[in-house]
Amino acid sequence: MDIKRLQYFVALVKNGNFTKTAAQLDIAQSALSVSMQKLEKETGLKLINRNKRQVQLTSDGRRLLFHARRILEDVEQAELEIEELKGLERGEIHFGVSAMLGSYFLPAALSAFSQKYPNIRIHVQEHGTATLETMLLDGELDLAFVRTDKPVEQLRYVALCPEEIMACVSEDHPFAQLSSITLEQFCQQPLILFREGYFLREAVSRYCRKYHVKPDLRFETNLIELAKDLVRNSVGISTCLNLIISDNDPLVCVPFNPAIKVEFGIGWKSSHYLSQAARTFMAFMEEWYHKHPSRPAAIRA
Repeated sequence: MDIKRLQYFVALVKNGNFTKTAAQLDIAQSALSVSMQKLEKETGLKLINRNKRQVQLTSDGRRLLFHARRILEDVEQAELEIEELKGLERGEIHFGVSAMLGSYFLPAALSAFSQKYPNIRIHVQEHGTATLETMLLDGELDLAFVRTDKPVEQLRYVALCPEEIMACVSEDHPFAQLSSITLEQFCQQPLILFREGYFLREAVSRYCRKYHVKPDLRFETNLIELAKDLVRNSVGISTCLNLIISDNDPLVCVPFNPAIKVEFGIGWKSSHYLSQAARTFMAFMEEWYHKHPSRPAAIRA
């Protein structure tokens, strides 16, 4: 089976139409169409239904797509391993991280890594954790910075950063004088929360569902600085991690009782061959976070 045709097939399914795929592959649309016709002839199967707007897979096409992705990933991993057996370092890492975690956990570490290993290129993609995990499983990423306390089958992890979700309040809020609060106390206040599906919202949503509480939700935003500004101006209170609050912020982090623990680190697909560059990156990150543990937030006892 022709590998290039499989590559074209996977790209066509991802893009959904011939025009966009041909442009991405830098080939004529007619050449792409002929290639797909030859793939169908080679397999003896009807793989795609063509219409003016979008390509739709047949049931046989969906099955081939599953195998095509695995074949292409295996070919890529074999090529990479052969290069390294020859002593050639690829020097390239496809790395995923969410915008928030990337902004607060990684800048200093990535800068230090780049200075130490200037010939290793890191291609960073920003997505939510669920999307990053899917991209790891699909072989689109080598590594990703994700939660490690909720493992996904077929992924492996190196835990780097134990953290704790806390309540974020203004300095003049009554909670600022307390050593801890409960989720019940928290949910009785006007709230500024991340959107559903994000870990800073998760515990609050779970509590509200369990006890049939309708929270007083004043703002819902994934913009951290906006949320912090709203808390500063006493619009409501929110949830946060240690690193989100700087020393100069007029904000106070109050722990929950019981504590809400989370953990972050690097994940990768267990069957994915990790290049020397990726292994070097992981070793560096482990050493970095061992030497630079998370800075405590402004907590009032």
